[in-house]
Amino acid sequence: MAAHMSSFRRWGRVQRLGVAACRQYSSSSGYPNVSLSSPLPGIPKPLFASVDGQEKHETRITTLENGLRVASQNKFGQFCTVGILVNSGSRHEAKYPSGIAHFLEKLAFSSTSQYGSKDEILLSLEKHGGICDCQTSRDTTMYAVSAEVKGLDTVVNLLSDAVLQPRLLDEEIEMTRMTVRFELEDLNMRPDPEPLLTEMIHAAAYRGNTVGLPRYCPAENVDKIDRKLLHTYLRSYYCPERMVLAGVGIEHEQLVECARKYLLNVKPVWGTSTPEKVDRSVAQYTGGIIKMEKDMSDVSLGPTPIPELTHIMIGLESCSFLEDDFIPFAVLNMMMGGGGSFSAGGPGKGMFTRLYLNVLNRHHWMYNATSYHHSYEDSGLLCIHASADPRQVREMVEIITREFIQMAGTAGEMELERAKTQLKSMLMMNLESRPVIFEDVGRQVLATGKRKLPHELCQLISNVTASDIKRVTTKMLRSKPAVAALGDLTELPSYEHIQAALSSKDGRLPRMYRLFRYTGRSNWPAPNGMLEGSVSQEYYHVSAKR
Repeated sequence: MAAHMSSFRRWGRVQRLGVAACRQYSSSSGYPNVSLSSPLPGIPKPLFASVDGQEKHETRITTLENGLRVASQNKFGQFCTVGILVNSGSRHEAKYPSGIAHFLEKLAFSSTSQYGSKDEILLSLEKHGGICDCQTSRDTTMYAVSAEVKGLDTVVNLLSDAVLQPRLLDEEIEMTRMTVRFELEDLNMRPDPEPLLTEMIHAAAYRGNTVGLPRYCPAENVDKIDRKLLHTYLRSYYCPERMVLAGVGIEHEQLVECARKYLLNVKPVWGTSTPEKVDRSVAQYTGGIIKMEKDMSDVSLGPTPIPELTHIMIGLESCSFLEDDFIPFAVLNMMMGGGGSFSAGGPGKGMFTRLYLNVLNRHHWMYNATSYHHSYEDSGLLCIHASADPRQVREMVEIITREFIQMAGTAGEMELERAKTQLKSMLMMNLESRPVIFEDVGRQVLATGKRKLPHELCQLISNVTASDIKRVTTKMLRSKPAVAALGDLTELPSYEHIQAALSSKDGRLPRMYRLFRYTGRSNWPAPNGMLEGSVSQEYYHVSAKR
């Protein structure tokens, strides 16, 4: 009876005050009815971190007595990323067989003077929760390790050994040859042709010099590269004044101390450096065309195969990343944007860029249209990659040349602001990642001896005007085009016609006259005794084609 009366009194209280006021919490006490937008009574006022868009710690740089630069960026966390960047890449192989940088990338973190094999290196890093990697580009080689901060001494010792004391055993070199051959096969077989097209467009734009030299080892050079050749190359390019030891997430003084301990008085396994033999050639933009006829009908089989496509990439010379015009070109590239025709999403995912609005949304037969910007210390290349059915290659090329011409028009205020905001957003989001900060610090210090902080770059982006875009585009359109073409190239316009279109006012290809127009094969009886299966279904005496 007492229990029944207690329940009745509780229910009466709920009816008078409401459910929220009488709710019991884990502490067996009840809070009064408080709105979710109001602070709870008796709770200390929260303190929030202030965000002003600026890094609190600037990049610190120290140059050691041997010329090695040590750069660091402090960042809160238990882990750090440390690595050595070398001013060495495929562009420096003019006096050597192409492919040395590719070989060195695959040989990285193999056996050294202190470690008998790659497995020993990985086990040593595993004690500190670490991983290692090596990447080469056309102008830089980067050895990097991410591990716990307390393992910094081990990490720098390992980096010094991997870069300056590699054994380069015969069996390791032979294994690397097999790896390189496999990569070359994969490059020609993969459904995404973008890496191959990028290789081709550089070879066309800088024919036979610097950044136009092959980034991947040519098949004919695989057996030519041995330990003696590698040591000759390393003797010239792997010297302290061409290196930067960069670190993110560690104290600068601690990194400098480790650099002095392991990188100051170390004699490389190849002997005395000969930096006077370094190739200091400046990139010479030539323009031109490289074509690769290839059957793309069976590139991607399966339940949802990719249709047979022809891929075209057209590029024009932009500028070096050391020039002031680099930022306007980056904004222009973001304004063009683009992607695949099946990209999903809405505002903020590229759907408002010109290659979406003017190309993919209007021409549904086009499979892809994407803008790329490659920039180096002495030149640059802005290009557009497009793909479509082989029968519509001519129309596709004309659409891309017209987009290049329209770049020189005045950009709309909303369009320009959107591109600048997207560029700043992408920059800041990428720089939330510690490995990306490491690469940014290392590359900037290696190229310029200093680093521009994100808020400085954002200010430069904000300062870009429509007249800047028009000025850099007008300058770019004066250069000869570089063209890379892959697939069925029957309908590809000539290089002279593409060049004429990019020199015209509207970007249209010159009109071309043909005696016959081919629109599809037929098995009908052939007129005048022609072979069956080679006659067009539509027959013209003369046809004009744009």
